[in-house]
Amino acid sequence: MPTLSDLVRYCDRRTRRTAFKDAPGAFNGLQVANDGRVSKIGAAVDAGAEPFRQAVAAGVDFLIVHHGMYWDMPRPLTDGVYDRVATLIRGNCALYSNHLPLDGHPQIGNNALLAKQLGLKRTRSFLFRDGEPIGCIADGRVRRAALRAKLEKLYARVVAIECGDANPRGVAFCSGAGNSAVPELAGAGVDTLVTGELREEWFNRAQEEKLNLYLCGHYATEVHGVKALAAELARKFKLPWEFIATDNPL
Repeated sequence: MPTLSDLVRYCDRRTRRTAFKDAPGAFNGLQVANDGRVSKIGAAVDAGAEPFRQAVAAGVDFLIVHHGMYWDMPRPLTDGVYDRVATLIRGNCALYSNHLPLDGHPQIGNNALLAKQLGLKRTRSFLFRDGEPIGCIADGRVRRAALRAKLEKLYARVVAIECGDANPRGVAFCSGAGNSAVPELAGAGVDTLVTGELREEWFNRAQEEKLNLYLCGHYATEVHGVKALAAELARKFKLPWEFIATDNPL
């Protein structure tokens, strides 16, 4: 049976965890340990008492999440915070978090997989932070109507703001919150972005700057990386894995 250390070491290397300077509260890597053994892998987008309960009920003892527990720490271990930690420890479930490294990875990252599911190929990196790319761009002419139709088949809710070219020469991808990505579109030579969510102000900016913006949900655009990492890890160590869905509508 593989050890917890084996899985953590593989995930750290595969995602190049230490190369990314993330938000301090992201605290990428192992956040909660277990007794050192792993028999089943789980993947979820968010840390939370409910996904933790679902994971423990499913027999998961190594859970990979995109959004970890410590964004606003330190906090007293009371009420909901206690519930989160206690659920993991009682269930002997280790928690591994991976944020920006799992957005920007060229094979198993959220953005590369967003492009792939649309039949597009990641051709270059986009949205650099401290020298490391978070997003990506798929170059080449696409039909805007076809792009929107594919997104609407894949995602339950798509907000389309179509003020740019009807046949854009490339598509940028930034999963989750895309507010920092919009100002960088012009410099990257594209007018079209697929993302999760944006602030209200970008509607007017899209009209003024002639942009195509497609909002598919923060949660929905960030299921891909954790699934891909869990599946790869399961193959490597010959373990079962399961996605813990929470149906977050945001």
